[in-house]
Amino acid sequence: MQVHQYDVVIVGAGGAGMRAAIESGQRARTAVLTKLYPTRSHTGAAQGGMCAALANVEEDNWEWHTFDTVKGGDYLVDQDAAEVMAKEAIDAVLDLEKMGLPFNRTPEGKIDQRRFGGHTRDHGKSPVRRSCYAADRTGHMILQTLYQNCVKHGVEFYNEFYVLDLAMTEVDGVRRPAGVVAYELATGEIHLFQAKSVVFATGGVGKVFKTTSNAHTLTGDGMAVAYNRGIPLEDMEFFQFHPTGLAGLGILLSEAARGEGAILRNSDGERFMERYAPTIKDLAPRDIVARSMANEVREGRGCGPNKDYVLLDLTHLEPAHIDAKLPDITEFARTYLGVEPYTEPVPVFPTAHYAMGGIPTNIGAEVLADNDNVIPGLYAAGEVACVSVHGSNRLGTNSLLDINVFGKRAGIAAAEYSKTADFVELPEAAENDTVALLEKMRTSDGTERIGAIRKDLQELMDANVQVFRTDETLREALDEIAKLRERYNNVGIQDRGKRFNLDLLEAVELNFLLELAEVISVAAIHRKESRGGHFREDFPDRDDEGFMHHTMTYLDPDSETDGIKGMRLETKPVIVTRYQPMERKY
Repeated sequence: MQVHQYDVVIVGAGGAGMRAAIESGQRARTAVLTKLYPTRSHTGAAQGGMCAALANVEEDNWEWHTFDTVKGGDYLVDQDAAEVMAKEAIDAVLDLEKMGLPFNRTPEGKIDQRRFGGHTRDHGKSPVRRSCYAADRTGHMILQTLYQNCVKHGVEFYNEFYVLDLAMTEVDGVRRPAGVVAYELATGEIHLFQAKSVVFATGGVGKVFKTTSNAHTLTGDGMAVAYNRGIPLEDMEFFQFHPTGLAGLGILLSEAARGEGAILRNSDGERFMERYAPTIKDLAPRDIVARSMANEVREGRGCGPNKDYVLLDLTHLEPAHIDAKLPDITEFARTYLGVEPYTEPVPVFPTAHYAMGGIPTNIGAEVLADNDNVIPGLYAAGEVACVSVHGSNRLGTNSLLDINVFGKRAGIAAAEYSKTADFVELPEAAENDTVALLEKMRTSDGTERIGAIRKDLQELMDANVQVFRTDETLREALDEIAKLRERYNNVGIQDRGKRFNLDLLEAVELNFLLELAEVISVAAIHRKESRGGHFREDFPDRDDEGFMHHTMTYLDPDSETDGIKGMRLETKPVIVTRYQPMERKY
């Protein structure tokens, strides 16, 4: 076993991790551990843009952006965080421009901007052009730009190192991170990374669902590792289902298509969003559009042989305009569905896209041990974190903004902390839990297969915990997850080797998925209302009196919640600064 020592260790090399690394790497000795080669991280799949009130194309300001974020999140947004993000958005975009990101330009040479769902002027009066973009490859461009700048600043990367545990030590009665335990895929060796501060930037957990825009690697590793070390998870019931996934596949077609003028239609050819959101129509927030689409299908106005999708119509747009602004997503339609977007509408249906919940942090990206206390030296940013800038529903383009604003804050804070902090002594045999887990999996002779359990879990979550939920479907999901966990105890893997053993890693990832599916389901049962990405058919209204709070889920061996032993639910107040909850009309 190898032991390494760094001032700052960053776990994850997507947008948030590399943005943190650029800041930390200039201030302290920094290592970035990543399960993938950095430019393969899932940030590269983000298409549409990154919003900021630059006002390059029309009048705009950060206060309107803050209001849209709060309203879009159905008032569960912590408003201090939304203000920070909206204010710092402008510098975040300009930072990327200075790093060399090739944004689309106006004829005058300024960064061009386009419309995106839920972004408005004058506090909701009409859509506004706020999204800065690089065609429909914005995330890809951000990822490449950040990686080039990390290389420029000499950041040290450990590629294909899977972090499977967080080593915590108590110092003067306060728990602090001492480092992380990582598995090197190329050799099968265990590495201990001792650090003064640790940043989690490991992304989301979309692979808990079958129909998802998320990559195969998004298995909630960072969330599960933190949860298993006694750190709560916040607002895990809120999962965003992006309206326009390719029907039956879940591959994403960016909201940018609707920003450029594409229209959603049902089997009657009707532009049905005019009924659900008469002011901004197809550019309503994602939760509203996704539910509207699912409702059209449920009421018999779906398209296709099985009437199980609606259509995204770009045929009225000029082919040259489509090629200039939406080259990738139109190619996806051709490649995966055999549809020509110039002349045919594209079949689409909501796809699991983004976790609003995660590891709780404050606006300084510090991880919270509970409502009142931070864990010194531990930080999180990006989709793994919940600073609650997205509340119960994230607006499109706010994710690429989130990773840059709070990734930067995490990197600066972690490096500054490391300047005055000492190394915390690693717990004795800190690697033992990880070694035991891997050896148990590697040598198991069980008859169950990882792929079969994962498939059953994903189909269960799609059927019971997707766009529409009820107490009955959620409790059924919990019962079935318990059975899947029993089956998991009897798994066996075929690859017994140590080098590049993906069977072994997928077994570990499945354990994370099962744990987090349970957390999502329990949190969803607790929230007896409908808000943002969480819609309860048995409680269809928002209940500000009973549920204007965040859900905090703790791993606790002495507790029981909804029949699940070892889990405790608490709540955390929503931070309201200037926008009181009101009816959400678009």
